[in-house]
Amino acid sequence: MPDSKHLTLVIVPTYNERDNLAGIVEALGQLSVDLLVVDDNSPDGTGDLADKLSEKHQFVHILHRQQKNGLGRAYCAGFEWALERDYEFVFEMDGDFSHDPTDIPRFIETAAEADLVLGTRYRGGIRVNNWPLRRLMLSLGAAKYVKWITGMPFSDPTGGYKCFRRKALESVDLTTVRSNGYSFQIEMTHKIWRQGLRVAEQNIVFTERIEGTSKMSWHIAWEAVWMVWRLWFQHGLRRWPIKKQG
Repeated sequence: MPDSKHLTLVIVPTYNERDNLAGIVEALGQLSVDLLVVDDNSPDGTGDLADKLSEKHQFVHILHRQQKNGLGRAYCAGFEWALERDYEFVFEMDGDFSHDPTDIPRFIETAAEADLVLGTRYRGGIRVNNWPLRRLMLSLGAAKYVKWITGMPFSDPTGGYKCFRRKALESVDLTTVRSNGYSFQIEMTHKIWRQGLRVAEQNIVFTERIEGTSKMSWHIAWEAVWMVWRLWFQHGLRRWPIKKQG
């Protein structure tokens, strides 16, 4: 496994995640990684708590934004922050424990042979806990829809647990990223995959949040429906990378 100590940053965007944040910090504190909390001026005081945790723990950093401006904008701000520093592995991870922090070392092992590692709930079976059937079918249908239109051969293109190598993030002009909801996950993966960079999948178990409320909405879902067509046209109607992965 690559020497990941002090080279790994986990970005957690937050909006009203006060009930989960201390637990996330405790869990990541066992892994020799850094944490960047990107808070969108949460009215429940998540940002204030993050400041206190940052004062207490050297590995915790906080990026305050003035308003709730979407998942995509939060992650792009975090990516820019990471690229200004010396991180080699940059993670996306939800702040509600739906993503298991103890999976991080396995992602890094997989990243030894990849530029982007996607956490997948669906490769070789379904590993989702506490979702209603309607939500599961929507997610599975979205995965097939994305694959059909774009050609990306991944089992879970809408998932939000990812590990980017620095090279992958540097290959993307973040100012051109337009999507802002969960379609952001598809767009980032497509921008990297279509360049021929190496993309791998890592099996994960997804558990629906216990504390707080889901940020999913029909507006977010519709954004994804139309965005994949735009990506296909951007890529010249191709359903394969410009260069062979290698």
